[in-house]
Amino acid sequence: MNRGALLTRLKELQGLPKFQKRDICTISAFLPLEALAEHVRVCEEAAGLAKPA
Repeated sequence: MNRGALLTRLKELQGLPKFQKRDICTISAFLPLEALAEHVRVCEEAAGLAKPA
């Protein structure tokens, strides 16, 4: 996934009830692409949208 797609996915996750009171997007400005992909993966797992690796 490219950076734009990851940021879009992260914004979608931010709207879920699990993350509405937490800011999961700001850190994305400082993360390299590989770390951003990992952050999105972990957030998806926490939201119950992806299987743990």
